[in-house]
Amino acid sequence: MKYYIIAGEASGDLHGSNLMKGLYSEDPSADIRFWGGPLMDGVYHSHQSGQGLVRDYNEGAVMGFSQVLLNLGKFAKRLKGCMEDIDRFHPDVVILIDYPGFNFRVAEAAHEKGYKVFYYIAPKVWASRESRVKKIKKYVDRLFIVFPFEKEYFRKKGIDYIYKGNPLVDAIDSSPLVNMSREEFFKANSLPECKYIAILAGSRKGEVGTMMPVCAEFIKKMSSTPGYEDYRFLIAGAPSRTMDDYAPYLEGISDRAKVIFSQTYAILKNAEAAVINSGTASLEACLIGTPQVVGFVLSPFNFTLGRQIIKVDMISLGNLILGRKAFKELLQHYFSAENLLSEVRRLVEDNAYRETMKEDYATIRKELGGSGASAAVAEAMVGELRKS
Repeated sequence: MKYYIIAGEASGDLHGSNLMKGLYSEDPSADIRFWGGPLMDGVYHSHQSGQGLVRDYNEGAVMGFSQVLLNLGKFAKRLKGCMEDIDRFHPDVVILIDYPGFNFRVAEAAHEKGYKVFYYIAPKVWASRESRVKKIKKYVDRLFIVFPFEKEYFRKKGIDYIYKGNPLVDAIDSSPLVNMSREEFFKANSLPECKYIAILAGSRKGEVGTMMPVCAEFIKKMSSTPGYEDYRFLIAGAPSRTMDDYAPYLEGISDRAKVIFSQTYAILKNAEAAVINSGTASLEACLIGTPQVVGFVLSPFNFTLGRQIIKVDMISLGNLILGRKAFKELLQHYFSAENLLSEVRRLVEDNAYRETMKEDYATIRKELGGSGASAAVAEAMVGELRKS
């Protein structure tokens, strides 16, 4: 069968790559064309030849309401090109992975053309823009959810869903970077033997631009704090970014902070604590076991607008799964160098605080279910297609 998959961000590329492995296993003759990134492209070329990647997600990711409004023309052109490519490929199913701003438009257009539409990793309509529930009912043939708290929500909304656990559990447990020894990691990156704090400033350019100035100031403050003079800082370079995105913020801290690309899991595993932009990375830290504080900041316009439509009082997936805060979230003006220093020091110095957080992490992992989620979702998708 023929599958057309659209992922628009780094996390979608990760989950899309694992889904593709499952699809190839369930359907050895699968013909896959996709929007994604290097992970999906690597899986494709291990099973097919030619050009399966239509568009790299690095070319299109934006954040915030204002950026979406400014890019409406580009979105319209991108949607037109996407649908033309879908028509040329004529797949048995269009599989959309998260990325709702664009993928909802694809869902509507594909549905109207008669294509079967699967949505994998449901849009977070339980947090904001609940009106999209109507679009799911109208344009999506089958919804595949990945968080346990979503089951009751979609059941109450009358949407039939399939839940097979969360694919991030497999992605982390099978990662060579998680299983790499501390000595191997240090040697591979020419790092001195000392204690490290991880900085994960997000994958979008806008996130890096708002997180890094505060994180740089935090690094300066912590480095001058008695007892922390020997600490160093590892900045996880996002796959969609380059050194040029981080260089402007390293002035005055380059002797203490190092940007390392494509090794986020190893950075988290070997850090004493982490400062993390809210998103998939925060849940990854939960599963790896790294004590963390989440930071999140938007432009005043986006923040004011967001407050009007966001319905949840927590933004981190781990906290939402737990139903309470396992770790602190510093939002908007609370995200400051002073508050970061206070919280990171507590994460490092307060053993009871750390242990309680790790106990909560264990509960979060248990709630996400066991291994094999990606393969189970692929099996369910192929089964749905064969039934129809």
